[in-house]
Amino acid sequence: AATIGAAQIQNRATIGGNIANASPAGDSLPVLLALGALLVLAGPSGERVVPYNGFHTGYRKTVLGEDELIERVLIPLPAPTVQIFRKDGARAAQAISKVVVAFASDRPAEHSLGNVRLAMGSVAPVPMRLREVESLIESEPLTRDLADRAAALVETTITPIDDVRSTALYRRHVAGR
Repeated sequence: AATIGAAQIQNRATIGGNIANASPAGDSLPVLLALGALLVLAGPSGERVVPYNGFHTGYRKTVLGEDELIERVLIPLPAPTVQIFRKDGARAAQAISKVVVAFASDRPAEHSLGNVRLAMGSVAPVPMRLREVESLIESEPLTRDLADRAAALVETTITPIDDVRSTALYRRHVAGR
């Protein structure tokens, strides 16, 4: 949380605003994907629950109706035993992400991971889960070779762009690491 925005943003902004803004660079968004969050949307017709992984429909587009708002964000328990968040930006704080990564999993044995959830932002038109990479990581014991193959798969799975913050080439390289 200390790397997201300035003090003013940290004290005034909301996670709902980050979600509704629907920027693929939103720092909290891959975390919500990795944790399997659910959104409670409310409007004149009542409430509906939408899995966060189905909320974004395109660049800055969502399933949120014109007369709806995000009422609640639900994060299922129990929490995964392994949780990692990394942000790559121009500075440690107050910078829009070049790449943002959230990883969650359980650790059923010393050299393996289960229920792997890997999500990234700033690497596609919407924040995304990398399901093919998740399956690969779960498929065999953790080794350097597995890490190298997972990194290569990350680089071919994402669709980053060149923009004022970074190049697609840089984003691919960082995301794979």
